Amino acid sequence: MTSTAALPAEATAPPEPGRDPHARRFGLPIATCLVMGNIIGGGIFLLPASVAPFGTISLLAFAVLTLGAIALALVFGRLAHRHPQTGGPYVYARAAFGDFAGFLAAWSYWITSWVSNAALAVASVGYLSVLFPAIGEHKWSMCLAALAMQWLPALANLAGTRYVGAVQLVATVLKFAPLLLVAVGGLFFFDPANLGPFQATDQSPAGALSASAAILLFSYLGVESAAVSAGEVRDPARNVGRATILGTTGAAVVYLLGTLSVFGLVAHEKLVSSEAPFTDAVNAMFGGTWGGTLVACAAVVSMAGALNGWTLLSAQTPYAAAKDGLFPRAFEKKRRGVPVVGVVVTTSLASALTVYNYTAGSDGVFEILVLVTTFTATVPYLLSTAAQIYFLLSGQGERVGRGRLVRDGALAVLAFGFSMWLVAGSGYAAVYQGVLFLFAGVAVYAVMAARRQRTVA
Repeated sequence: MTSTAALPAEATAPPEPGRDPHARRFGLPIATCLVMGNIIGGGIFLLPASVAPFGTISLLAFAVLTLGAIALALVFGRLAHRHPQTGGPYVYARAAFGDFAGFLAAWSYWITSWVSNAALAVASVGYLSVLFPAIGEHKWSMCLAALAMQWLPALANLAGTRYVGAVQLVATVLKFAPLLLVAVGGLFFFDPANLGPFQATDQSPAGALSASAAILLFSYLGVESAAVSAGEVRDPARNVGRATILGTTGAAVVYLLGTLSVFGLVAHEKLVSSEAPFTDAVNAMFGGTWGGTLVACAAVVSMAGALNGWTLLSAQTPYAAAKDGLFPRAFEKKRRGVPVVGVVVTTSLASALTVYNYTAGSDGVFEILVLVTTFTATVPYLLSTAAQIYFLLSGQGERVGRGRLVRDGALAVLAFGFSMWLVAGSGYAAVYQGVLFLFAGVAVYAVMAARRQRTVA
């Protein structure tokens, strides 16, 4: 149990007048933790081994992607300053292009969140099995463990934003301790001989850069976290942008230093086939085999924190759309600062997908659905950056500071290019199937738009 004395003042400050005592607005520290925790899930623990086959050129790809992610974070910060409402990309797309574009942003983001939550919960079972071997002995015990990983964060959300913030803060601190141990401490044990070749494939440098980038592209999904929950952030016009930039930059530092340290701690030929690169790195630093338990604990905490944050985000966008009549009104119900129907429905859908994964026996179906989310996640990014470009070019002075036109324009174009790269990196199959998911929402929009028109009439 976490003592409230261990939390920062903004987590224990009295609730605002008229607000539920369980519904507390996030200050800058927790908003930053929300961004960092959602960007860094469990993938970082396998990332170095995933890109090692390309050689150290993958570090260059990481640096390029980091610039794109920071540009995207800056654009979200500027948009949130002018539109500090819950919903993030939905709010920006709707303000620029109308209801239909806003609905597409909300629909895409919602699909992404609950499918990704199911994938994250299933992935966590492997790490839980290291800590509790009995879990991995039968598919039903694995299924129950995955469901528990989804519903425990959901219960924290249902308890109120006060508890969401506390869980997010504690999870971020606990998971970053071992990551920083490797990222920073590993530099003192760094051996350049372990790095391997700069380019380890027969591809051209541009081809190797693109191939490694395709794996790394989705490492930064989640930069919009504070913007989506802007309505729950204290002084959102100021803090959402700062939290987005700080959280993205912090995640980038951990990613880059962690990957570099693992490259220098584990011999290249071993790293290429490693199933637990951070475990191998800890063992190389201190000897012994206790690294596996440490990394498994960090991975479980990391995934639990990510699920805690993504559960809140998965309910916030439908909530914002429901308030405008573009999602069923049930999603508008809020209690203790949390859209309770959104949390329950989203977690139930993710749970159904999880059970299907363990019972259907259809190879590749679950993986395909997860791959689709890599496309659907980028749709809100494209619409948001396009909205910023629209605001700039249309001369809407109330939304864009004229003195910052050139800088904001350059950032918007760079962020739009980064978003397009994300789409291209998801692959033809994911784009094709993702478009089908996207178009399925058109029928939902038609029903909701017609219902809203009848209400107005």
